Amino acid sequence: MNLHLSDKRCVACEGGIPPLTDEEVSRYIKETPEWHADGNFSISRSFTFKDFKEALAFANKVGAIAEEEGHHPDLNLFAYKNLLVTLSTHAIGGLSENDFIVAAKVDRL
Repeated sequence: MNLHLSDKRCVACEGGIPPLTDEEVSRYIKETPEWHADGNFSISRSFTFKDFKEALAFANKVGAIAEEEGHHPDLNLFAYKNLLVTLSTHAIGGLSENDFIVAAKVDRL
């Protein structure tokens, strides 16, 4: 049985493995279609909210997921109500399954 990405848990990555291949990224992005891949380096998604308070509350929810999974995105809150979430596995200099797991969990918020 294949678990949906949002049902999986991140696995600690200390490096030493290659980033996902372009083919693997294409497969994972199908489960997170709102996210945009920058090759096999990162994925990102923009969110727009009613106001700063809503954007900040959402950023905090993303942060809670990141802490729970031990895998942290870059968060860019800009123009007072927009949030850009970018995921990459810094230890390997590119994408891993962990990035897509966190993306799928963010999509469920």
